[in-house]
Amino acid sequence: MPPVAGCRFAAVEAGVRYKGRRDVLLAEFAPGTTVAGVLTRNLMPGAPIDWCRAHLPAGRARGLVVNAGNANVFTGAKGRTACSETAAAAARVLGCTPSEIMIASTGVIGEPLAYERIVAALPGAHAALSGDAWADAARAIMTTDTFPKAATRTANIRGVPVRINGIAKGSGMIAPDMATMLSFVTTDATIPADVLQALLSRTTARTFNAITVDSDTSTSDTLLLFATGQVAHATVTGAGDPALRDFRAKLEDLLKDLALQVVRDGEGAQKLIEITVGGAASARAARRIALAIADSPLVKTAIAGEDANWGRIVMAVGKSGQQADRDRLSIDIGGVAVARDGARVEGFDEAPVAAHMKGREIKVAVDVGVGTGRATVWTCDLTHGYIDINADYRS
Repeated sequence: MPPVAGCRFAAVEAGVRYKGRRDVLLAEFAPGTTVAGVLTRNLMPGAPIDWCRAHLPAGRARGLVVNAGNANVFTGAKGRTACSETAAAAARVLGCTPSEIMIASTGVIGEPLAYERIVAALPGAHAALSGDAWADAARAIMTTDTFPKAATRTANIRGVPVRINGIAKGSGMIAPDMATMLSFVTTDATIPADVLQALLSRTTARTFNAITVDSDTSTSDTLLLFATGQVAHATVTGAGDPALRDFRAKLEDLLKDLALQVVRDGEGAQKLIEITVGGAASARAARRIALAIADSPLVKTAIAGEDANWGRIVMAVGKSGQQADRDRLSIDIGGVAVARDGARVEGFDEAPVAAHMKGREIKVAVDVGVGTGRATVWTCDLTHGYIDINADYRS
């Protein structure tokens, strides 16, 4: 991961919950950095969500503090104190106001956060800040993840190159209703906060909000996008400005990359599954049908068992509650037609589909025969590993 001008990271061991690993991330952004964010719509949000929700409208950020191991969710007044004290401590070492500090936490729900350990670790983190610490930053925010998640792109704004870097964490409790559990993206471009927010909201819908591991929307979902303004380029007038065409495309590509890394690392997962639904009454209806398929334990376990049981896909389409024509329904698996016009394809040979099911990337396409709406979502298979990880999560 190359550096991004105006952004430095440090990852330190504070002992919030884990022992022998870095579990707190501190980021410093150049003065004038703008910020945008999308946050969980789960109605039991954590204290860090409330903190970011209160301060994001100002559109300015100088720092970010993230801890792993404790989500600071369902912690009442103690949770609010943890956020305010952490922000105040970070503001002291970075020389800014607490309102310019963004906060995020991930981990166990319902346990008070030992924020004093984070506060004590911040001076050391400040001394260790570096523009080359992206790998350490990605590892520090992990919980049940099996690998750190990062991506980088170069875009141009009227011929001037700008960098976009991002990291993410997520493995379980993934059915984002705005983003993934935690993701932080930084660019050195100069983009006003309102434009940054419009760009992020648009691209989130087709990336992080199009993935699911287990249908559970986290109480901590946070995606933040920072623009440090360190590269001089043409003035941006709005999210639809033609000057941002390449930037929009590269930002969406980076977010999709991070989102698919999350799905690939789904707890216990062995397979990445792409589900495309067409012929729906609207794009929204197509997305709901696709998610009904993606979230079905029966579909996911069939794919885990490498069983081309397309009848389960039919079931999931029907339970979605969206309009679908049973007698025009079509299904393809791995590019092979298995059903057409509401019935199994005559003379259907299951061998190539069975071969496709043994791979690591599975493609399912469904046409419900009522309109032109189309959507794609991504999920993973459901194995016994998911049970093992979550049965032991707090122990």
